[in-house]
Amino acid sequence: QVQLVESGGGLVQAGGSLRLSCAASGLTFSSYAMGWFRQAPGKEREFVAAITRSGGSTYYADSVKGRFTISRDNAKNTVYLQMNSLKLEDTAVYYCARRRIGSATMTSLYEYNYWGQGTQVTVSS
Repeated sequence: QVQLVESGGGLVQAGGSLRLSCAASGLTFSSYAMGWFRQAPGKEREFVAAITRSGGSTYYADSVKGRFTISRDNAKNTVYLQMNSLKLEDTAVYYCARRRIGSATMTSLYEYNYWGQGTQVTVSS
């Protein structure tokens, strides 16, 4: 059974940093691209970042490019999201997800078929 468990969320002041982790089990982790998405109250879930199986390529939403960094450690079955220079608009529940094998896109949430329970990130002024 595939399980994805996020951690590392919390309350941070604008301009601060947080690092999210997503620990995966029940899958051959290195066989799957992974992604981070977020959902703010009253808004749709949106793409944040994604990383290929080996970690050799990464993808970012324009809104986080240059501030967030996705990485993975296949030996630890964990994907990370380092978030720097946080803004009020980064406040959301952050989810990690496993992408379907053979999917053509990295940014569509419909191409991800396993999701964690989410971790809350709140940025205050």
